[in-house]
Formats: sequence, C-alpha cells, structure tokens
Amino acid sequence: MKEDFLHHVWKFKKFDTLNLKTSNEEEIIIINVGHYLELSGPDFFNAQISIANQKWAGNVEIHIKSSDWYAHHHEQDSAYENVILHVVWENDAAIFRSDNSEIPVLELKNYVNPETLSNYQLLIAPKTWIFCEKQIKDIDKFILNNWQERLFFERLERKSKPIFELLEQTNQDWEAVLFILLAKNFGLNTNGEVFMKIAQSIPFSIVRKESFEVENLEALIFGMAGLLESEKEDNYFKDLKFRYFYLLHKYQLKAVHLNPVQFFKHRPDNFPTIRLSQLANLYHVYHNLFSKINRINDLNSGYNLFQIGASAYWQNHYQFDKESPKKKKMLSKSFIDLVVINTIIPLQFAYSRNIGEEASENLIQLLMQIQPEQNAVIDKFTSFGLKSKNAFESQSLLQLKNEYCNKSKCLECAIGVELLKSNYKIRK
Repeated sequence: MKEDFLHHVWKFKKFDTLNLKTSNEEEIIIINVGHYLELSGPDFFNAQISIANQKWAGNVEIHIKSSDWYAHHHEQDSAYENVILHVVWENDAAIFRSDNSEIPVLELKNYVNPETLSNYQLLIAPKTWIFCEKQIKDIDKFILNNWQERLFFERLERKSKPIFELLEQTNQDWEAVLFILLAKNFGLNTNGEVFMKIAQSIPFSIVRKESFEVENLEALIFGMAGLLESEKEDNYFKDLKFRYFYLLHKYQLKAVHLNPVQFFKHRPDNFPTIRLSQLANLYHVYHNLFSKINRINDLNSGYNLFQIGASAYWQNHYQFDKESPKKKKMLSKSFIDLVVINTIIPLQFAYSRNIGEEASENLIQLLMQIQPEQNAVIDKFTSFGLKSKNAFESQSLLQLKNEYCNKSKCLECAIGVELLKSNYKIRK
C-alpha cells in the first residue's frame, strides 16, 4: 500500500461515499474533496466536508496509518492546524491539534471496493519491465489514443524548454537557435553535446557572413571541434587550418577546449567529419533556413530540403589523410526523419507557442508520416502487444516509459487509472 493510491481513491471518490462515518461514528458528507496540491503541507487544500451536520472548510491530510502524523512530525508544523479530516487506511492512533481538539478520522479500508484494492495490488506487483506489461495491450483504444496524444504534447513541452532558454541566450534569434539544435542533432547521441557546444562557440552572425564559402564554414566548425590541431600532409587539411586561424584572428574568436569528438562505434557515414561537413554545406546552400524549416508540413518537403551532402573532399575521405572509395555522402532519409522528430517538430511547436498560434494537428500529421523509431524501448512495448505504427506513437511511448513507468506514476497515467476500475479485470 502506498499513499499515492489513497490520494487517487480520495481525489476521484473511488469508495462508497453514501454511508461514511468517522472513527467516532459521526456522519461524513463530502461536498468537495479539495485541490490536490502535491506540494509541502496537507495533501488536499480547501475541502468542504460536513461532519455530524456541521459544515467545515479546510484541508485534508492522507496517510497509510494515522500514526504517520507523528512519524512525519506534523504536530510540529502549523500548516497542519487547519486539517478538518484525517483520511487513513488504518486508524491506529488518535491525533490532536495544538488546542487539544481531536482531528476526525475516516478509515478508508472500510469503504473501498475489495476489487479496486485487488486491481491496485496486481498493478504494482513485481515487474520485469513495467507494472502493466500483461494488460497494456487490452486497454481500450479510445483511452490509449487520447493518452498518447497527451503524452506526445507533454514530450514537446519538455523539449521546448531548452529552446526558449536558447532564445534568451541568442537575443531571440530563431536562426541561431536552429543552428545550435541542428548541430546537436547532427552529432547524434555520441557527439550531440560536443556539436552543440561547437555551434554555441561560433556567433551566428559569423555563420551568416561566412556561409557563402563552404570552406570557411568547415574551417570554423572543424577547428572548434579540435579536428585541425595536429599536423598533416593533406592539402585540404592545411587549407582549412590556414582559414581557421585567419578567421579566429579576423573575428577575435577564442578557440574552445571541448571533449574530443568520437569516431568509435560509429558507422563511417556517421563519422563527425562527415556530419560536420554536411552541416556546413546545409548553411552554405540555405541562408534563411529557419523560415524554410518552419514551413515544412509534410515529410517529402523535409526530404527535399535536406538533399545535402558533404563537400567534394569527403566524397573519397572519411578522415584526413586517409583516402577511401568515392561515395556521395548525402543525408539519408532515416537521418532526416531524426532531424524532423528531434529538431523541426519541437522548433515548430515552440515557435507557434511563441506567436500564439495553434499547430497541434499539423505536428501530429507530420509525425504520423514517419516510421517509428527502432530502439530497445519501442521493441519492448512491441513484445507486449503495443506496436507503434508511426513516430507519433513511438514518441508517445518513449514519454510514457521515461516519465511514468520509470517513475512508478501508475496513478497519474491514464492506463493505470483505467486498470484500477473495479469493472476492469486485471489478469495475473
């Protein structure tokens, strides 16, 4: 038994409310359960309750045992002086206010349907991965679909917070924010943070000025990444290094000292040299990229916009001084999908919020055109019978796992709440 279950039971009145009595046999009528605060102090604020025909307005505190009042030292906290009802599962001690008046107690175990309790106990039984893994595939589709939409926008809300922080740092320059976000995306999980810091180390006004010569952009980006620090015989390397130091002097920039970019465990097409060159070429081709990205409303438009490759030198190189068979290093559709999921959609969401427009339906439709991500979390949900048909569904499931399942927030999850209903049979 956990207190969050009792919070759920009280908040949604999941008990017999018709014949309630205190531990002293006084009649209880619940007019308003109060507001669930989830903050310090009593659990429910401004409840209205009639006890023995006397109407009270005040707070409600909930515990497993009434003696928890003393275990939590509430008798020393004036915030609990206005508690009008102590709701507990088991009443094992009388609780008094500072004026020696006894706080009325409602012992819930006498009023909760045994089937509701049984469902809760099965729901929180030891899990192998998530608590509801045996039942999740049987959840009503209407409830699941509505919950997935809520999860998706919760995920976008979380992703938009760093975007607004970057806006503050860049003096509300959406183009600069886009450059930083794309850099992080181009670095994938391994190099994402380093790529982001590289982008932040170059004022975007300089990116704008130097974007007409792709070699200058590559020189700046490669140099800040620490890829031009050694000595090599390669003429392209020497040219970039010369340009880099010239640009540092021209703009009075300081070289940054970052963690080295990682080649290890990457397929060659994901080597940082290739991804950084593709990023430089993207900004060489498009000089007002944000306006173009903000207009993307279908996947084909995204594919067309990102028809970008690495520079000519990298067509037969993956690293400096090491020639390889010639191959155009174009951005793949699967990589562009990741850019749409992790950069374009969060940015469009943040921008629409910023200007007070509604873009929810368009974002969902765009995401539904993308294949679901392939990772261990999505594979696990598939094994439980919850197969994602598109990236909208897989993004929702990632939010579900990270923010609800991993944190055991079953009673804040629409799936967990549905499984708790007494008419819903949880299977062992």
